[in-house]
Amino acid sequence: MSADIELGRQKLAWAREHMPVHAALRRRWASEQPLAGITVGVCSHIEAKTGVFVETLAAAGAEVVFTGSEPGSSQDDVVAALNEQAGIVGYARRGISDAELDELHNRALTHRPRFILDDAAELTARMVHQHPELLDGFIGMCEQTTTGIQRIQAMAREGAIRFPAYAVNNTPMKHEFDNIHGTGESSLTNLLQTTNLLLAGKRVVIAGYGDCGMGLATKARSLGARVMVTEIEPRQALRAHMAGFEVGPMAEAAAWGEIFITATGNREVIRDEHFAVMRDGALLANAGHFNVEIDAEALGQRAESVAEARPGIAEYRLSDGRRIHLVAEGRLVNLATPTAMGHPAEVMDTTFAMQAVAACHLVAHAEGLAPGVHAVPDEVDRDVAETRLGTLEIAIDELTERQRRFLESWRIEDIKG
Repeated sequence: MSADIELGRQKLAWAREHMPVHAALRRRWASEQPLAGITVGVCSHIEAKTGVFVETLAAAGAEVVFTGSEPGSSQDDVVAALNEQAGIVGYARRGISDAELDELHNRALTHRPRFILDDAAELTARMVHQHPELLDGFIGMCEQTTTGIQRIQAMAREGAIRFPAYAVNNTPMKHEFDNIHGTGESSLTNLLQTTNLLLAGKRVVIAGYGDCGMGLATKARSLGARVMVTEIEPRQALRAHMAGFEVGPMAEAAAWGEIFITATGNREVIRDEHFAVMRDGALLANAGHFNVEIDAEALGQRAESVAEARPGIAEYRLSDGRRIHLVAEGRLVNLATPTAMGHPAEVMDTTFAMQAVAACHLVAHAEGLAPGVHAVPDEVDRDVAETRLGTLEIAIDELTERQRRFLESWRIEDIKG
């Protein structure tokens, strides 16, 4: 038996133990088999929590083909342990090039998935742009990231998709837990583990104050950091200000900060003019999906030398003697650092449950949905929330009949009565 497979099995077992919502779904779907006869493609960071998600889809009757969504985040031992299971086949490997990742995506698409559960719309975009012949008989897709929804919406505006898509990231059970708590906590945890540095007292710059940036800023402050937020959206900037954070442009923050974490979903958020004013020893990390938020190419052009300062950290020494440190090549700091484990299992339990339950709902209702991006129905989100509360043995109140009538009425006599 391969030691890698045994370690992968151990990781999957630990994740299963801490993902009770998935256990509940597997029990529910054992007889229902809502995905029976459907080949489902999964594109994500292939680690233990994703593995449990893949197993749950297989338990729902699907034939599952998986692939990685980012070159540095998949775990080979988990991939091996999944590939030994019936009904599951995957193509993912850690530390590959972008070109190799493209090839693995193409291999996954040779299985002709009829439904895709995606991360940053990686597999869906490739299918639409490069393999349009696969659209015949394609049912639809679910997207779990902000970046991916932006891409799918752009495709829809151009009339490039002929199938319905559920914007899973926009559901409360996803973005209010995964983005705020999952990204916020796991990014800082893995950054501190990789650097072995103290956050308390440090000047930390968070680029972007969406849900991910909010989680990063709030949790960094709770660890004693002094936090400044940069934004391009005025209302988000005001939210950060009213939450008690310093707010300013990156041109100002670049000279102020010691640690920088990007979470915008856009490119070149930290670029050459910012490197020019950064203090010696500045540390740069990215919590967004793509490794384009920090302009590493411009940093390399400015540097006289580049060396490994510590596993997972590159030191760029500039001509004036300053050093700027880049974590994990600017890739996802919570998944691409040498010892990264991604989001906590309890967070991914509900995130992947949203993907799975939304997929089953879309499959069942696809014929009534027009091509384009759709909100996930509220009852799907509530279903996952109620299932999670059940696993926690938490009970909540129900409306009385008089309360229900009060909320549903507009007539004065009904409200007063």
